[in-house]
Amino acid sequence: MAVHSKHPASAPPEPPVREKTGHLMLRGWCILVLFMSLSGTAWVNAFGELTTTVITIAGGVLSAVLWIVLRPPVQWRRLPWFVVAYVAWATLSLTWSAWPATTALTLLLLWITTLQALFIGSVLTWRELVRAAASALKWVMALSFLFELWVWVFVRAPILPGFVVDQADDPIEYWSRNNLFEWDKRIQGIMGNANLLAPVALLAIIVFAIRLFSGAPRRTFLWIWIGLSAFLFVRAGSATAYLTAAAVVVVLVTVLLMRTATRPGERTKYYVAYVVVGLGGLLALWLLRGTIFTALGRNSDLTGREGIWEKVLARAAERPWTGWGFATPWVPTDPAFDGWIIDHGQTVMQAHNMWVDVSMQLGIIGVALLALLYLAFVWRAWFFAIDRPRWDLRADRPYSPLTLLPTLVGAILLVQGLAESSPLLLWGWLFLVMLGSKIKQSPHVGVGPAEQTVAIERGEAVARDEPGGREPGTAAATADDRPSGRGA
Repeated sequence: MAVHSKHPASAPPEPPVREKTGHLMLRGWCILVLFMSLSGTAWVNAFGELTTTVITIAGGVLSAVLWIVLRPPVQWRRLPWFVVAYVAWATLSLTWSAWPATTALTLLLLWITTLQALFIGSVLTWRELVRAAASALKWVMALSFLFELWVWVFVRAPILPGFVVDQADDPIEYWSRNNLFEWDKRIQGIMGNANLLAPVALLAIIVFAIRLFSGAPRRTFLWIWIGLSAFLFVRAGSATAYLTAAAVVVVLVTVLLMRTATRPGERTKYYVAYVVVGLGGLLALWLLRGTIFTALGRNSDLTGREGIWEKVLARAAERPWTGWGFATPWVPTDPAFDGWIIDHGQTVMQAHNMWVDVSMQLGIIGVALLALLYLAFVWRAWFFAIDRPRWDLRADRPYSPLTLLPTLVGAILLVQGLAESSPLLLWGWLFLVMLGSKIKQSPHVGVGPAEQTVAIERGEAVARDEPGGREPGTAAATADDRPSGRGA
């Protein structure tokens, strides 16, 4: 008869480690917040301004309460202080604003977006953050395609915001123009704007590719998501997004070349080549802008943007240092903006250049603060991507594909900001603050208090001396993020 030994040779069997329900709900909430910022104007088009405002404020309050209850580890001395300075200066502009009602309303949006960005960066690890971003982007891409398909199959006509089928005075008013299978025309997705859909589709391609090279499961589905995102990116037909994609490719190639350097000074030649390509590309874009934009189906004046810039800069020159008051975006019902600049019969809601926009709103001081913010973000994101992870004497740790995300997002925002003001709000501002603060709090993937505490709560921490264990202070890889040997 078999006898159960009192001294077994191995540990008794245990159920696999699973995430707690509370943490699953927390991550689900973060996915919803990311989806709200990425989908942008879709909420206004579907539910109206009042409902969207209530949902946005309620979401900010809920995240603030969760932050207080959960109390994630935050190194207060490592907050993104340039973000704090910019938000503080924007808030101070309320005292001299020429449009106080618009300033107060848009400041509320800025505060909530900043709060949500800091909240997500503090409660999710790097792996969870990228995974949550991928989930949110899947919803945006899928709903954009299904919405256009629904209009094509069932409505069979252009549709206005609020699901109203009616004739518009100008096509720019349509939520969807029923162009899904009109291959020579642009589609707009759930945002109702091709210039908003295209950069989000480009971001989706980047995030899904990072997940793919991180060894995530269901790789076939990731390729399908990349294909869908590429389809929406091309069909959006945004000239600015095409140039942004080219810049992202240049940055990605340079980062991968930098990672091959093994000796001090070996990166110098790559930096020189990077600067030459970058400056040469900008010079060629400016000198050949007529030919390039004509080939992309756009005017050499960036579809009327130069005229908008002239009017905005003329107003900025009247108050050069402090500006006229924060207003991102411009509220078209405010008398100061209503009818000021008209495009296609509609009051323009932005300057179509984030630097020009900030110069009018917050003056030279605001532009300087924003420039310092981006400089700090790009600097940290760049070395986060190209430097091998190292916090002790060991110098052979592999690169993580996850570290590519911040620097590629920075490339998107900087190039997009030359022709759009969208990086100043919604997902542009949220990702800038979220990734910037995350790099400061957790400069190494899986290392440090902000990375370890959540893993311990989930039961993922593994001691160094255990078989298959990792370094002290690191979190064990989750089932869908195990290294696959295919680093980017």
